[in-house]
Amino acid sequence: MRRREVLTGLTALGATAAAPARRPPNIIVVLADDLGWGDLGAYGSPLIATPNLDRLARQGVRMTDFYASANVCTPSRAGLLTGRYPIRSGLAHQVIQPNDTNGLPASEITLAEALKPDYVTAMVGKWHLGHQAPFWPPTNHGFDLFFGLPYSHDMKPLALYEGAPGVELTREDVDFPRLTERFFDRGRRFISDNRARPFFLMLTLTAPHLELFPHPDHKGRSKAAAYGDVVEEVDAQMGRLMDQLRELGLERDTVVIVTSDNGPWFEGSAGPMRDRKGGASWDGGYRVPFIAWGPARLPAGKVSREIAMNIDVLPTLLALAGRPLPAAELDGRDLTGVLTRGAKSPHDELVLFDNEKVAAIRTDRWKYVVRSYYRSYDFPVADRFGPMLFDVRADPSETYNLASLHPAVVAEMKGRFERAKATFEPLGKRYRPPT
Repeated sequence: MRRREVLTGLTALGATAAAPARRPPNIIVVLADDLGWGDLGAYGSPLIATPNLDRLARQGVRMTDFYASANVCTPSRAGLLTGRYPIRSGLAHQVIQPNDTNGLPASEITLAEALKPDYVTAMVGKWHLGHQAPFWPPTNHGFDLFFGLPYSHDMKPLALYEGAPGVELTREDVDFPRLTERFFDRGRRFISDNRARPFFLMLTLTAPHLELFPHPDHKGRSKAAAYGDVVEEVDAQMGRLMDQLRELGLERDTVVIVTSDNGPWFEGSAGPMRDRKGGASWDGGYRVPFIAWGPARLPAGKVSREIAMNIDVLPTLLALAGRPLPAAELDGRDLTGVLTRGAKSPHDELVLFDNEKVAAIRTDRWKYVVRSYYRSYDFPVADRFGPMLFDVRADPSETYNLASLHPAVVAEMKGRFERAKATFEPLGKRYRPPT
């Protein structure tokens, strides 16, 4: 039996005894690049108009305390696709650069692979999990179709690729102002071509990652200048995608998730959170928008303040699809109870990493911070100033250290940190590029 087929399963008896299941839902995951928590109207943006995404949030579930599994893109994407903290896959250190030769190991079971054989699968957009064989192309990781970029659009050399298993990759030059449009057009074509069977489409956008290339139809329209133009185009394209689902009669057979790979970089809003993309430990680099929509499966108008992370996307979508979990040590948990009936988070803690170091621990109320940056220095704040404890429910900006007021909480959180450090940091495999 092939490794990718080794999955934990339902027993045959249980499967036959169960009532007839509904059609497995189509799944669309839209992953923005560097979109900040505060960049959407539904999250309080005063300058960027996002009526379509705001409507999606009103008609579905919006999470306020949802984290990326890293503060930069390569490890965060690995976490989302595998349901595992990215240090387990050897991709926790920095992001993959054009001269690197590492990538997502074949031993990792991706969401696309776990949905097989029930689903036809596609990745459209940015990959950034390895652009050398055997990590490349994404069709080596369970996707039937790939159309997109090997890594970030500000890296060189760059080309737009398309391929499917057994078909030679083709490439073309990149028209940057129309890149988001191309991604959505190809995604909608995939939906149309596969509307008769369950499909999984992962739309991994390059927007609003810098450099900014507004589409001609949106350029100069936003009150937030070029950054806002780019986000507003994403919103408009989301409106067209949702219209297509309705026109094809797929609205009640589809689940849509919208989120971001990390916090905003040099533009964009982290809302009330402290720091930005790449900032060790602080929520502004990790906490991201999360909207889940599915009229036949998820309630409308719900806002959840439970803690969750993108490692939860895999087990949650597999549960909604009726698929078994992979035979792997997962860190993610099924959020269907949180999304459908307001259950408490299945996590009693989330571990935040900065590269291969544990940087912070988040529980429902508390945040225990260990590392930060000062100028170019990786600064061990806990060693320098003592324990750093924040009540993120009352103080989401992580402004005031309450360690002196809550010694028992400090002791508990320090214990959590020490256990996480002992569990995960020995797994670090810092990649060193070839000389």
